[in-house]
Amino acid sequence: MKISDQLMYRIAPLLLGASLAVGGCKSAPDADSPKTRADASAETSDAATNNAQNDEDDPAGDAKLAQIELPEGFQIRIYAPDVPGARSMQITPGGTLFVGSRGAGKVYALVDTNGDKRADRVHIIAEGLNEPNGVAFKDGDLYVAQIDRITRYADIEAHLEDPPEPELISDAFPSDTHHGWKFMKFGPDEKLYIPVGAPCNICKPDPDKYANIQRMNADGSQLEVYARGIRNTVGFDWHPDTGELWFSDNGRDMLGDTTPPDELNHAPEAGLNFGYPYCHGQDVQDPEFGRGVDCAEYIPPVQDLVAHSAALGIEFYDGEMFPETYKNQIFIAEHGSWNRSEKVGYRVSLVRLGADGKALSYEPFATGWLQGQTAWGRPVDVEIMADGSLLVSDDARGAIYRISYKP
Repeated sequence: MKISDQLMYRIAPLLLGASLAVGGCKSAPDADSPKTRADASAETSDAATNNAQNDEDDPAGDAKLAQIELPEGFQIRIYAPDVPGARSMQITPGGTLFVGSRGAGKVYALVDTNGDKRADRVHIIAEGLNEPNGVAFKDGDLYVAQIDRITRYADIEAHLEDPPEPELISDAFPSDTHHGWKFMKFGPDEKLYIPVGAPCNICKPDPDKYANIQRMNADGSQLEVYARGIRNTVGFDWHPDTGELWFSDNGRDMLGDTTPPDELNHAPEAGLNFGYPYCHGQDVQDPEFGRGVDCAEYIPPVQDLVAHSAALGIEFYDGEMFPETYKNQIFIAEHGSWNRSEKVGYRVSLVRLGADGKALSYEPFATGWLQGQTAWGRPVDVEIMADGSLLVSDDARGAIYRISYKP
């Protein structure tokens, strides 16, 4: 890769983030301000309540959501309007929505106290963290993934106003920031699954350390690699019936607008290799590392996704609100391209699967965050609520949306 390309690869995401922020993303309070966590939590809670009221009264606020196009019968509303940098989400059986962030360095807890399907309390659980993108919940405890470590906040829902000190679960992860932010989730085997991205656009890193999905027990013991050859996954889920792992993966950059694709992959067992850095998509040999390599030796994706769309969070739909045709189908948050000549992504897509697990279609579900070549929002993650509605996080606008269905 040329030096100029390397420089552009590193700075372009920052430029895009800055331009989106100027376009209307609410800024977080100064991280260096001498405020207690309780003060910050109360301030954010008040802001959420005030902005919720403003969003209902302000036609300009409604105009943004009016741009979102959905299938007939679906509607989108603001669930929480003021969650700066909102990224990965985890909802608990009790209804608390935990939300991670990256640049904001904060972890939030959102609560709907009056049951109106809109968060009216936003607590700051932690701040000043190192890109705390991933959040997970098990047995009453909140797990938070920073770049190089996993920490746990015990009995968190009983202490939203005064969070406990975190307990270190593992610091066995690299400190590289390039693709170092982490999604994580507990699997049906009760192990915590954590990806480690490649520390580069394209390179040949240690396969036991990078470009993989790892798993460990909830106490941090028995850390092992589950799957290799994965450039950068920021979202995965397990099929509700089979219990098998599916995940998104972001394809490499600097090979043009249309190649290689992002991917939706299926890892039904441990030990599989998905081809990075040698092969991409179905059979795209990497020009730097794939010469002489037989791509048939690696596991191809179930579905090629739009190149550079930045497919992040995925979720199987197992709720009861949406029509039956959505049951066990996969929603994907596409964060949007940063270096393509014409922008793509900035939407929620849907991959429909057949009974044999093969992809039947790949189609848009929610679009409109991209207007022409101007993006006013960037979907990051999707999460299903107990009532079957779908939450979508947006780190550019600093908001959480709720998509519901009524025939």
